[in-house]
Amino acid sequence: MKIDRLLFTAPQSAGGKTMVTCGILAALGEMGKKAVSFKCGPDYIDPMFHRKAVGTDAWNLDPFLTAASALRSLLARHAKDADLAVIEGVMGYYDGLGGTTAKASAYELCSITGTPAVLIVDAKGMSTSVLAQIHGFLSWKKDSGIRGVLLNRISPMLYPRMKQLIEERLDIPVAGYVPEVPDCVFKSRHLGLVMPDEIKDIKEKLHRLAGIMRETIDWDTLFRIAQGASFLEAEDETDSFENTSFSKVRIGLAKDEAFCFMYRENLELLSDMGAELVFFSPIHDRHLPKDLDGLIFYGGYPELYGMELEENHVMRRETASAVSSGLPCMAECGGFLYLHREMEDKDGIFREMAGVIPGKAYKEDRLSRFGYISLRQNSGSLFGTSPAELTAHEFHYYDSDCCGQDFYAKKPVGNRGWECIYASDTLFAGFPHFYYYGCPELPKAFLRKCRQYQTEKRR
Repeated sequence: MKIDRLLFTAPQSAGGKTMVTCGILAALGEMGKKAVSFKCGPDYIDPMFHRKAVGTDAWNLDPFLTAASALRSLLARHAKDADLAVIEGVMGYYDGLGGTTAKASAYELCSITGTPAVLIVDAKGMSTSVLAQIHGFLSWKKDSGIRGVLLNRISPMLYPRMKQLIEERLDIPVAGYVPEVPDCVFKSRHLGLVMPDEIKDIKEKLHRLAGIMRETIDWDTLFRIAQGASFLEAEDETDSFENTSFSKVRIGLAKDEAFCFMYRENLELLSDMGAELVFFSPIHDRHLPKDLDGLIFYGGYPELYGMELEENHVMRRETASAVSSGLPCMAECGGFLYLHREMEDKDGIFREMAGVIPGKAYKEDRLSRFGYISLRQNSGSLFGTSPAELTAHEFHYYDSDCCGQDFYAKKPVGNRGWECIYASDTLFAGFPHFYYYGCPELPKAFLRKCRQYQTEKRR
């Protein structure tokens, strides 16, 4: 399949990738181009910004959580009708597992998918030193995959001279620049960027950024790099995860300001497997949806809404009653916090939560556990099954005195590991986040248990 595509990367985190990617996407939309966007890695928040810029859903491509063949399949499936596929990289271009490898990096994603990379270089405070930095990235790997450069935070007066130097000395095209635009910088909090809906006038900011970049980006060069992408060899393996002959089950899915970290691919795969997803808000709704066969709480920022969650007494009681009565339930990270007896909120006040997990969740001053993990079962049951291994990731500043011990999590590099997760015939809850195309046995087991629950309640 021929898909014009680019990956925007940078030498380091906070190198302007999200701002530049969103500006490119917004500009493409204003130019009448149909773009589709992707985020390299397990990030939830950056794709939300992409959606604001593009107006359609963004997707994730993760080289650790997903097999190479499935990555190519997902890219082909979601980009097949687009004029241009735009991928935002993760961390620094070569930064991968354990801080010592390039595995699961943006570089590896480019290698797997044959996507040309454009290196965003923050040129503020530099002149010819920019060439040394670019040269290092081009030469670090025999085939770096970097096919162009974009200069960020550079003055319009200096840009023409730097462009000429880079192209003459390093033989790589410079596809434009972005001047310093301080009022279009996205702020961060402890789990990454603040949410798009929290940024005042975000649409106006993106429109302004797009207007600037329509003038400063060398679009002909950028499109030429994208058109140079190799043919994408991909078979639609995603069909093997789906079975539309499954009977329908009603799954209540928490979705509001507190619970908003969810992969669009996960929701689509659940739907393809026969789930009717019924959204509800643990903050705003008084009751759980009626006639449910299962319940899901994904992650988010429940600590920012501790008072509101606590004050919804009926929702907390109904959740506890439903789960304790055997309604199949999955909860991860922020959703796991909500199931606790108590949770410390952003102000240090301990709030009463649903009480399914007999423990206290509290905040730490630094990341408790961070990065990719492989999970092996210690005890318990994954909805009546015993998987060989599950891949996941963790990223949280909260911890618990009741993390669970039915699975053992191990880092892919080094010897660090820990026990985690409550796993039974009807409950699977813990801090790890899961991407279902990397572990389809998890949603299959959950929905199988939901169908069993549906059958038993109808007797």
